[in-house]
Amino acid sequence: MAEQKSDNITWHSGQIDRNDRERLVGQRGVTVWLTGLSGSGKSTVAVAAEAELTRRGHLSYVLDGDNVRHGLNSNLGFSPEDRTENIRRIGEVSKLFTEAGVIVFTSFISPYRADRDAVRELMPKGDFVEVFVDASLETCEGRDVKGLYKKARAGEIPEFTGISAPYEAPAKPELVVDTGNQSIQQSVEQVVDHLEKKGYLSAPAAE
Repeated sequence: MAEQKSDNITWHSGQIDRNDRERLVGQRGVTVWLTGLSGSGKSTVAVAAEAELTRRGHLSYVLDGDNVRHGLNSNLGFSPEDRTENIRRIGEVSKLFTEAGVIVFTSFISPYRADRDAVRELMPKGDFVEVFVDASLETCEGRDVKGLYKKARAGEIPEFTGISAPYEAPAKPELVVDTGNQSIQQSVEQVVDHLEKKGYLSAPAAE
């Protein structure tokens, strides 16, 4: 957990609570945390799932690993410490999106189990859905459109997950999508079906 450096601060609550927001958009906020190796299909699944939910009239948003490093996390590298801080910041942003009633997809390698578990602990039970985007290293290297694995094996990219840095697969994810053996559309259907069955695509009942 990051050190608290600000003094004399107080959390301010508004007049509108989470249930009000969720009823307004007709769904329950949730963070869908997609984790897996580079090239496993995390971003592709997230973007396609966002499009499918939009088609169905739901509000969702994708937080992509590369995109976030252009702004919010532009001062972070890929050391273990920076990776942890990268995920901590995204966890806090995701929590805010979720409390606003948005279905937020995060697409990050997030290689360390402890970091993902820390994000889960930030949120109330049910607000964090971990999705393991499962594809073998061989499959991911075969899809290497950016040439990252080739550079990593040549020693040009240090601390590259799966080659020179570890990846810790989820122990008990809510969902596993096998992108090495099924289409993106099948993976998207699996994610959306899970959200539907668990009630995230319906507004909470009025109190």
